[in-house]
Amino acid sequence: MRDNERVTSAIREPETPAAITPPRLIATDLDGTLLRDDKSVSPRTVAALAAAEEAGIEVFFVTGRPARWMDVVSDHVHGHGLAICGNGAAVVDLHGGPGAHRFVKVRELPRNNALEAVGLLRDAAPGTVYAVEQTYGFYQEPAYPKLHMEVPDDLAPAEDLLADGSPTTAEPVLKILAFHPEMEPDAFLALARLAVGERATVTRSSPSALLEISGPDVSKASTLALCCAERGISHEEVVAFGDMPNDVEMLTWAGRSYAMGNAHPDVLAAASGHTVANNDDGVAVVIEQLLNGRI
Repeated sequence: MRDNERVTSAIREPETPAAITPPRLIATDLDGTLLRDDKSVSPRTVAALAAAEEAGIEVFFVTGRPARWMDVVSDHVHGHGLAICGNGAAVVDLHGGPGAHRFVKVRELPRNNALEAVGLLRDAAPGTVYAVEQTYGFYQEPAYPKLHMEVPDDLAPAEDLLADGSPTTAEPVLKILAFHPEMEPDAFLALARLAVGERATVTRSSPSALLEISGPDVSKASTLALCCAERGISHEEVVAFGDMPNDVEMLTWAGRSYAMGNAHPDVLAAASGHTVANNDDGVAVVIEQLLNGRI
């Protein structure tokens, strides 16, 4: 199902303290947050996730990863097995296991918006190279570096990949990846947001100058808000975890939020609380405290 309706901004101002509100949903980023640096899920974290589900708290993995990269947590989905992928561009049912994920909701990047964003960013930051992420396909420009452990379906300029009649037209575009070989990551992000404007949502989750460009109003926060509304869960009942700029909106929206000890400065400023680093099982530490009533 494709779902492109505009939604109310997921960013909110603080209201009343949420500490007394029992959590009904845990939303956690993966890389740099739930996963250790070696991309493993520690036994302590596995146990904490299982205990949360046993206590009736839903767990949502909310990540910039595409669905095909969700094998790292497919064994830990427990109850509902849903994940928000591509920074909010897709809601995926992980129950089918590796290679058999089912798309429940898709919030695509319109091709015209994608083409405009590519052109504007080429002008603003010469040397930018692109890749196109789809529900199942992955395409890139010849000069795009090998940042991902996969072979692209085709190599061509982004304008050709996004054109009518190209091989990509069979599937919706989830996001565009834009890489610059020389710019500082945060400077590249600020420049891209100014250049692209409201045509698309621009964020980043990589330590390099790699940007992720999604549809207008599409973010981890806005898709999580849609999923929570469908379940009758308010933002006060959500506890969120993250470490990078693509998590900021989600952490701002959630009733309680935690920045990892290894988080980007913008994330540390946005979250209502802090925990220890991902390699020290910071998500598990907080879940254990929640379940024991200590926070």
